[in-house]
Amino acid sequence: MADYKDYYKILGVGKTASDAEIKKAFKTQARKPNGPKNLKI
Repeated sequence: MADYKDYYKILGVGKTASDAEIKKAFKTQARKPNGPKNLKI
């Protein structure tokens, strides 16, 4: 079984972040090398 990943921590947002904040953080991470590549959020 895979280890638990705290995606909020990876994205640098709090657990109460809005959808817009999560999308912005994801797109910021996607632009970094070795970041998540799927931009379909």
